[in-house]
Amino acid sequence: MIGRLRGVLVSRRGEVVCVEVGGVGYDVSMTPRGVAALPGIGEEVVVHTHTHVREDDLSLYGFGAEADRDLFRILLGAGGVGPKLAMSILGTMTHQEIVRSIVTEDADALTVVPGVGKRGAQKIVLELAPKLAGVDVELVGATNLVTVRQALEGLGYSTDEINRVMGELDPDSAIETQIKAALRALGRG
Repeated sequence: MIGRLRGVLVSRRGEVVCVEVGGVGYDVSMTPRGVAALPGIGEEVVVHTHTHVREDDLSLYGFGAEADRDLFRILLGAGGVGPKLAMSILGTMTHQEIVRSIVTEDADALTVVPGVGKRGAQKIVLELAPKLAGVDVELVGATNLVTVRQALEGLGYSTDEINRVMGELDPDSAIETQIKAALRALGRG
C-alpha cells in the first residue's frame, strides 16, 4: 500500500494531481480544498495517500494531512460509503465538522453532502460513532448547534433550510444568539 508520496507536483487536472517520485508520476485524487492547498507546479509536495484496490482499478486518494487520510479510512468503514462518497464528505465539510457531527450524533449535519440523504447520514453516524468515541474533538459549541437544529426543526423548518443557515452561525455564541441569527437568516431566504 502506498501511504505517502514525497516528490514534485507535475500537474493539476481538476481534482487529480500528478506527483513525480523518483521518475514515476502518480495520479492522486484529492478534494478541491486539498488541491488548492498544494504549492505551485514544480515545487516539492508531501501527500498522504490511501491506496484503493478493486479487481479492475487501482486508485490513489490524497490528503494534505495524515488526520484527513485517517478520517477517510474511518468513513470507508461505514456501509454504503465508498471512496467517492468519502471524498465528497471530506470535500464538503471540514475534518472537525465531520467528527463533531458523528460524535454528537447530529446526522442532519451530514445531509449537506451531495449524495448523503437522511437515512445514509443516520447509518454513517450509527456505524462510526463507536469508532470515533475516543477521538479528541473540540466540542465547544457543538451541543449548542444540535440544540439550535432541534429548535428550528420544532418550528417547522426543513432540513435543507436548516443546513443552509447552520454554516453561518458562530458555534461559540450563546444558544439564544444562534437561534436569533438562524431565524434572521431564514427570514432573508
